[in-house]
Amino acid sequence: MRDARLLINALRDPSSVETLDSGQWTELISIARAESLIGSLAHRVQDRTVPDRARAILQDAIEAHDLARQQALWEADCARRALADYPGKIVLMKGTAYVAANLDAGVGRSIGDLDIMVAREDIPVVEAALLDAGWEWVKPDPYDDQYYREHMHELPPLIHRERDRMIDVHHTILPLTAGPRPDAEAMLNDAVRLENGLYVMAPADMVLHSIAHLFADGDLAGGLRNLWDINLLLGHFSAEGKNFWAELHSRAQIHGLCAELARALRLSNRLYGTPLDESRRDGTSVFDSFYVRRLLARDGYGRETRKFTRFAFYVRSHWLRMPPLMLARHLWTKWRKGGKPSN
Repeated sequence: MRDARLLINALRDPSSVETLDSGQWTELISIARAESLIGSLAHRVQDRTVPDRARAILQDAIEAHDLARQQALWEADCARRALADYPGKIVLMKGTAYVAANLDAGVGRSIGDLDIMVAREDIPVVEAALLDAGWEWVKPDPYDDQYYREHMHELPPLIHRERDRMIDVHHTILPLTAGPRPDAEAMLNDAVRLENGLYVMAPADMVLHSIAHLFADGDLAGGLRNLWDINLLLGHFSAEGKNFWAELHSRAQIHGLCAELARALRLSNRLYGTPLDESRRDGTSVFDSFYVRRLLARDGYGRETRKFTRFAFYVRSHWLRMPPLMLARHLWTKWRKGGKPSN
């Protein structure tokens, strides 16, 4: 049974799509949609010979991304205006940061919620300003609210009552109960100012945030898109600065993400052919194949496959976030409330 390697090949080598038949194109588009990479694929192959039906779908994806990009930048500006009286740094994160900084990783990338990061001690001020400007709680549940505030790296999600757009306000990049404890203050101190007064993370920190999100805080859902981000960020920043690799490894030590960085580099190189600094290559790991198996778990219809592997990584994601007793208590509480644990 086919897996997501068809999509990997198309992103890595756009010329490979010129040999696909109609059935393979159907599979490729289905997998790309399921992995939220249809916009990236469309941009990668727009200069290649593509069947007319596929071309129409890909052009729609490009136009949808252009609209999503405008919406993301508009939403970021709305947050900037809502926080106009806040004197601290407002750091854009993930997809919105990529498009705001005009990075290759933003080309065709799907963008959902607006993610920002502020200093932890300023959370009450930022929260109050957003509530005054029309945002409200998505899940006004006392247990969830307490859980987020005591253990998570962000506030509970907020949604604007008029625009129906969500914002996640972070004060660091990993849950407070996770193993690695990234230095959020260092990230804020070194953030790069944009022309509109908002900020994005410094290059090495931006890469490490994407790596932490993928390998230290989740079940690898959407992993191919996140690894594609990492691939593009590494290519862009390493071409811009000769000291980037040394800075990347130095910042990984500061943030406690050396193991996650090593795995990200190996898997990005293995799947996407990411060029690496030869002096910084790490050896292989026997567990890398399990990660690859999880990342490629799609069939030709875009459906999830390898249920046991997915479940194992789901359990791992909760194990990473919480000590065993805390995890057991959290799962028990969520089960009693009748909701599947999402945190």
